Amino acid sequence: MPAVLFVCTANICRSPMAEALLKARRAGFGPGADAAFVDVASAGVHAGSRGEPADKRAAAALERVRLGIDKKWRSRRVRTEDFQRYELILAMETDNLVALRKICPPELQHRLHLFMDLVPGMAGQDVPDPYFGPASGFDQVLMLLERGLVTLGQAWRKGALPRA
Repeated sequence: MPAVLFVCTANICRSPMAEALLKARRAGFGPGADAAFVDVASAGVHAGSRGEPADKRAAAALERVRLGIDKKWRSRRVRTEDFQRYELILAMETDNLVALRKICPPELQHRLHLFMDLVPGMAGQDVPDPYFGPASGFDQVLMLLERGLVTLGQAWRKGALPRA
């Protein structure tokens, strides 16, 4: 059962959007996917200690596709125990991946991946950070996340997810 952790910088827009999308879309991966992807979360490599709510523009982008983030959801920082708990840790950008590699135990490094490596033709690219741009940037990020999750579902159905 793949436990999935999405990681971005502050954990207030990209990774919570990915978390909400996977929770909403996992049933569409096929029989057993709801049970297989029951442990899904997000965290930030530099998230504040106060537990911020998701960015309002991220929540609005999700609402436009009839999804949402739990009102009680709060950001959190990546914890050491996350590397043991999550078999698939997907970083939104290369800087996040580099930061994760510095704190992840060597024997668990194989669990770390760049999210865009899931998207055909976009390997090695970052999920753009929409925080300092217009609200439309959140919609564009949402489309990229959807594309990556389609590929994640296909890999799961084929038994081709990276091994923990």
